[in-house]
Amino acid sequence: MTDPTVAALARAGCVAADEEAAELRRAAAGDPGRLAALLARRCTGEPLAWVVGTTRFCGEDVVVRPGVYVPRWQTEALVFRALHRLPADGVAVDLCTGSGAVAAVLNRRRPGARVVAVDVDPVAVACARENRVEAYLGDLAGDLAGDLARDLAGDLAGRVDVVIGVVPYVPTDQLRWLPRDVLAYEPRGALDGGDGGLYYLVQAVAAAVPLLRPGGSLLLELGGDQADRLAPVLAAHRYQDVEVVRDDDGDVRGVATRWSGRES
Repeated sequence: MTDPTVAALARAGCVAADEEAAELRRAAAGDPGRLAALLARRCTGEPLAWVVGTTRFCGEDVVVRPGVYVPRWQTEALVFRALHRLPADGVAVDLCTGSGAVAAVLNRRRPGARVVAVDVDPVAVACARENRVEAYLGDLAGDLAGDLARDLAGDLAGRVDVVIGVVPYVPTDQLRWLPRDVLAYEPRGALDGGDGGLYYLVQAVAAAVPLLRPGGSLLLELGGDQADRLAPVLAAHRYQDVEVVRDDDGDVRGVATRWSGRES
């Protein structure tokens, strides 16, 4: 006999209907009315993470509230490289933190380190704080204006070991190719990277400079030919040892590089 929850999800176009049904049942905790309400939300295309309130990321449970960008598995390879570069008692900054998923994993895997996160969206900042992240409201322009400026002017400047960012990098003219439910629900501001997708990537490269210590690492998620196009910008800001991060299929997923320091 076909499970009605699985059948409804399959009709709605959910590829992993069995797995999603199990997630919905866990979130409903045995309440049939709640299960029906959650199922109805998911069948409209609302992201599963918003519906159940959490997602798995790097093997960790992360809170994701409605309106906040849902972390993707494609980011995990970049996070593991950041962990490798972050000393046990080091300092990391997560730009455009969203739900705080990246910062939360760094926190949990390096409990002796200080991990600071920033986002321009107050809803995202609140969600990151639910994930026990030290998160501040700010943006990538200038000195990351906002609450974080107090820290930048003080004990963080020039002392950060790792800056990581999943900034918006989808080229504006390619947004239309994203899945329909992503376009319908997820915040455009977390996706749209402007012409060629480089607008926020270039800002992140510059914003990391006053934060990083000499030899500190910058890791940015990107795709397509953006690593090649970002290379001159990295060189101009004195980054070196650029590693292009690829997934198992050989697709470009990010760059990892080190800041050489200021010219003497």
